[in-house]
Amino acid sequence: MPSLRTSRSNRRRLTNEINVVPYIDVMLVLLVIFMVTAPMITPGLINLPSVGQASEIDAKPLEVQIKEDGEIALRMREGGAEFETVSEDQLVSEIQSMAESNTPVVIAADGRVPYEKVVKIMDELRAGGVERLGLLVNQGSESADN
Repeated sequence: MPSLRTSRSNRRRLTNEINVVPYIDVMLVLLVIFMVTAPMITPGLINLPSVGQASEIDAKPLEVQIKEDGEIALRMREGGAEFETVSEDQLVSEIQSMAESNTPVVIAADGRVPYEKVVKIMDELRAGGVERLGLLVNQGSESADN
């Protein structure tokens, strides 16, 4: 009769390891699928506007300036013109009295003015009949401290 020791050593030991061979097979199949389908996918193309394509403004624009404290000023954008402080209620009537219907209007808002206020003024100007409306921005990478 065999001893108790030899019978225990002949038994199979359980191993607590994950069998990774099926995972490697799945990864290789996925790799082949991606390698075959990737060249077939065409990326979406977007035609972005560039500054070089912008048209020249044929008339002197009217500038609406919105300061950080919410004060609104108005001037014709030409040499020597001074800003006139205007209330928000009188803005549309002042613009209509100073300019023709096709005169461009640009809004120069301080960077700390809430976005909601700028959009509200743009809506009021559109409702007041201003057809050509834009935002004045700094072209450089540094912001001016005006």
